[in-house]
Amino acid sequence: MTWVSSLLICCQARVAPPAFESPFLTSSLTLECVAVGAVEATLPSVVLTSSGLLACCNSGASAVVEGTGDHGCEYMTGGTVVVLGRTGRNFAAGMSGGIAFVYDEDGTFEQRCNLSMVSLEPVLPEAEQAKMELDLVAAGKGRLRHAGALDEALLRGQIERHLRFTGSTLALAILDHWETTRGKFVKVFPGEYKRALGEMHARQVAAKPAASVKKKQVA
Repeated sequence: MTWVSSLLICCQARVAPPAFESPFLTSSLTLECVAVGAVEATLPSVVLTSSGLLACCNSGASAVVEGTGDHGCEYMTGGTVVVLGRTGRNFAAGMSGGIAFVYDEDGTFEQRCNLSMVSLEPVLPEAEQAKMELDLVAAGKGRLRHAGALDEALLRGQIERHLRFTGSTLALAILDHWETTRGKFVKVFPGEYKRALGEMHARQVAAKPAASVKKKQVA
């Protein structure tokens, strides 16, 4: 199966094994290209493995897949991608925006990730991330949240949606043991995007005093 949701704009798509008995071994089927050049779309439910391009040039779509081949998230500039299985080599090459969450069950993902433009971070519990953000603000290094949400809530919500649409046994197993499996997810965070979130936060902070002064003048 090739070119699923290429150049998708403002839509939702799902790809899952058929509910009826099939002559094909669906667990071995692969998708060649998923969410290539997609914009502001939702692909919450790709049960099969993307053997080729995943979210290449993605600029705003959300996608969940259960594995990917080489060059996943290549040149991605926005959106959210969740990979619940193994990736191929050269993941995140040229990735300048958006966030990817990769389930790194055996701890080897770093060897297959292109780290020239991204850093790998843990997915922190919500309370721990919130405290870290307050510390960053106090140090003058605050930044906006990706998609306006804490990482754990965003990631879990994507997986729950994936389960709802597909009945994925992998998603169910991950959610059933969340306290353990959360710690095996890696957040792929582009340095350019991290800088942009910090700059946007700084502009918001700077705008608040100006807005207060304007209100007083009007009053």
